[in-house]
Amino acid sequence: MGLGQFGRAVALSLVREGAAVLAIDQLEERAQLVESEVDAVACADATDERALNELGLERMSCVVVAMGARARETSILTTSLLRQRGIPRIISRAANELHARVLLAVGAHEVINPELQMGQRLARNLAHPTILEQIALDENTNLVEVATPEQFIGKSMNEIDMKRRYGVSVIAIRRGGQVLPQVAGDERLARGDRLLIVGQPASVRRVASLA
Repeated sequence: MGLGQFGRAVALSLVREGAAVLAIDQLEERAQLVESEVDAVACADATDERALNELGLERMSCVVVAMGARARETSILTTSLLRQRGIPRIISRAANELHARVLLAVGAHEVINPELQMGQRLARNLAHPTILEQIALDENTNLVEVATPEQFIGKSMNEIDMKRRYGVSVIAIRRGGQVLPQVAGDERLARGDRLLIVGQPASVRRVASLA
């Protein structure tokens, strides 16, 4: 719900991933922008209970409330109405921390703040440019993809002994267009390899600093 830049990106990306998508916006011109690419489109006021009844959103496995910062009240009311209808998964976009808390209080199962998350990601990339990708699995564990440090090239995983020396585990190696899972101890690293490692944030940053 909500077909601004963020909402359109979500809808079209879901389509590319093979998901069935119903795109909804109050403005007809926004709905028309994605009409030819999604499965169905509707021009409706998400705070109108009669309109929600006609849309039959109860059949949806997930609804994304993607309204931007200028529509905070609308996103809160929409989230509440969706929860009352028993939608199994509601993901709502928040403009700030207070907005996020309110969305959770009225029924959102998950809250996202794309601007905040993108800013944090940019900051991490600037601070640690050798970390190519990073996912926080929990507060104490990160999954990251890093370039192979020069000093590791030509050495086997047993020789490097990442777990003992650095406190991280290598779960895969990205080599060219392939991913090598279940890395054997005698596997030797080559120039251009990328390591997918799991460990505490300080430990993975230590490995990244070597590259």
